[in-house]
Amino acid sequence: MHTVQAATLLNLGCGQRFHPAWTNLDVRPSDPTVRAWDVTKPLPFADGSFDAVYHSHLLEHLPRDRALPFLRECCRVQKPGGVIRIAIPDLEAIALLYLDAVAAAWNGDADALEQHRWLVMELYDQTTRESSGGEMLPYLGEEGCNLAWYRIGTDGTIIRKHLRSLTLPARPKLSWRERLLRWLLGDEYQLLEVGRFRKAAEVHHWMYDRVSLRELLTQAGFVNFRTVGPAESAIPDWSDYHLDTTPAGGACKPDSLYVEAERP
Repeated sequence: MHTVQAATLLNLGCGQRFHPAWTNLDVRPSDPTVRAWDVTKPLPFADGSFDAVYHSHLLEHLPRDRALPFLRECCRVQKPGGVIRIAIPDLEAIALLYLDAVAAAWNGDADALEQHRWLVMELYDQTTRESSGGEMLPYLGEEGCNLAWYRIGTDGTIIRKHLRSLTLPARPKLSWRERLLRWLLGDEYQLLEVGRFRKAAEVHHWMYDRVSLRELLTQAGFVNFRTVGPAESAIPDWSDYHLDTTPAGGACKPDSLYVEAERP
């Protein structure tokens, strides 16, 4: 009898959204089943290892000059005909919403004025912030930020936990090494802290739309680029994994652009 082999599936930068049917990697694993790996390094797999590669809201966190080498690595570890699926913040959609909000707010629409406030943050805050949460975190603790909660989807649960954690005791005491650095650097120690934060995973280093992402994937060696919905995929049994959708069928991150392409 011919045995059908299970698909080999790779989820990169999985964060807290992963499935046991996949090989899951993250720079800071949130579960013992997730393998620790920095995706700015070559992926630890042989050529042609996977039928599908997936990453969600990862690409924008890489410096722009690291995006193409990373996608070439994704192509390398895929089997011919394998599918890559990417979810990223949709620059085009954010820009269109922003332009609508500008016009309506200028004409006196109070709701549009609040939407404008959020959309400017959505465009710039995660790119420019110098501390965790930036301007978004306190804003999301305010009442009446309905558009914001809709745009971030189920990540709101994570943000609520972060907001609650702000009432916990202060961070642990500095090590002797950090105390020495602070003494040596004086006022410039704050610049070191900002630099460390900016090099960590929270900041957005670039944003993409369907045109720029298609160009990047083409340069990486992929073909048959297409935009898809959160529940739509050429990956078999995609809807069973709930990586881009909730069990109820809604989008986990409604602000996303979802694309797929193939390795020739």
